Order: sequence, then C-alpha cells, then structure tokens
Amino acid sequence: MDNLLALEPGMLIWTLLTFALLLFILKKLAWKPLLTALENRENTIRDDLQKAEAARSDAEQLLAEHKKLIENSEVEARKVIDEAKNVAETMKEGIIESANEQARQMTSQAKAEIQREKATALSQLREEVADLAVRAAGKILGEELDASKHQKMVDDYISNLPKN
Repeated sequence: MDNLLALEPGMLIWTLLTFALLLFILKKLAWKPLLTALENRENTIRDDLQKAEAARSDAEQLLAEHKKLIENSEVEARKVIDEAKNVAETMKEGIIESANEQARQMTSQAKAEIQREKATALSQLREEVADLAVRAAGKILGEELDASKHQKMVDDYISNLPKN
C-alpha cells in the first residue's frame, strides 16, 4: 500500500506532460467554442433581461393609460348622467307647467261656460217672470193685452230687474 502513494519521478513527469498536452489540446480545440458558447449565452440572457425590462415598462405604461381611460370614462359617464338629469328635470318642469296651463285654461273655460249658462238662465227666467207678470196683470185688469203692449211691459219690467 505504500507503493501506491509513493511519488515516482518518471511517473510524475509523464503525468505533467500528459496534463500539459491535454491542456494544450483543450485550449486549441475546446476552449474557444466553450468561451463562445458562454459568451453567446451571456448575450442571450442580457438581451432577454433587456426585453423583459422593456416589456415591464410597456406594461406599466399601458396600465397607466388604462387607468387614465377608466377615469375619463367615469368622468364622461357622470357628465352624461348629469345631462340626463337636467334634461329630465327640464322636461318635468315643462310637463308640470303645461298641465298647470291646461288646468288654468279649463278652469277659465268652465267659468266662462258657467257665466254664459247663468246669463242664459237669467234671461230665460226674466222672460218667464215677465210673461207671468203680464198674464197676471192682464187677468187682474181683466183685459187681454196685445203683442206691442205686452212687449213694452216686458221690456220695462226687465230693465227694472236687478243686474245680478
């Protein structure tokens, strides 16, 4: 077992020579492709990081724009609602005013109709009262009045009646 751990100068020289030769071959054949592959990998990672940063920046910008659009939409919606309320209020006031005007016109027409009916009724009543008065007077006097005397008496009686 001691033999395995002992250092022999020949073996040491051949091991160093083999190691140097292997190192030289690796340097000529594998070192550049390994370095190139590592460099390419580093560049790819760097590009991916830059793209990710740009994408994050774009996403933040889009988010800010989206929030701004939402706020503008809310403002516009409030404006539309306020305008609709104002239009509705104006229409309501117009409808109420129109209904009040119609009620006033109907009341005025009803009063005018009542006055006409009252005047007609009073006129008919005066004629009937005058006719009854003439007949009663004729019976009291015992004579029949002719049409002209009758008309004169009616006109005199009507002119003496109160106006209301």
